[in-house]
Amino acid sequence: MNLEAQQIGFYYDKGTWLFRGVAIEIRPGEVVGLVGPSGFGKTSLGRILAGFEKPKEGKVTLDGKPLPVSGFHPVQLVFQHPEKAVNPRWTMGRMLREGGEPDRQLLSSLGIEPDWLNRWPNELSGGELQRFCVARALGAGTRFLIADEMTAMLDAITQAQIWHAVLAEAAKRDIGILVVSHERKLIDRICHRVVDTASWRK
Repeated sequence: MNLEAQQIGFYYDKGTWLFRGVAIEIRPGEVVGLVGPSGFGKTSLGRILAGFEKPKEGKVTLDGKPLPVSGFHPVQLVFQHPEKAVNPRWTMGRMLREGGEPDRQLLSSLGIEPDWLNRWPNELSGGELQRFCVARALGAGTRFLIADEMTAMLDAITQAQIWHAVLAEAAKRDIGILVVSHERKLIDRICHRVVDTASWRK
């Protein structure tokens, strides 16, 4: 029932290895922190776990099987910059329905106002957009969430509200979370254990 990366290696085309031999496992309901210096591959590993990138070596499995290549993906990724993850030609309601019928209770806990569903992305602030990206990522089929600096650009009040809602939803549905962040206070407060990418190059 776990999301597992086994002996993962990755580099960008014609580049040197970003990391090799990386192994990480996330269990249902577990919150794992991923920390380390910039340029050590935190975001790249998150993208590999969510199926956005393919590793150059090694494999990623879910329940011991390869990640699915079609349909709603059970591993969802929330990016740091929400404006890059939304279609400017879709209303927010349509964007949410892309991941299935939205859970009204979850929308409320994330602070999403009902009238925002009829708005366009350019009519919302960055914090409001990120709330929608989080709601979409927590669709009914989601089993694991990769939060890549998910609240780094937001004010403290918005950060707290989003994380409170995410952690409550994850606990209720036994969703595993990988938290990629430079904020050590956040990592220490919400994570069950921490993986440091600095060890990947030793």
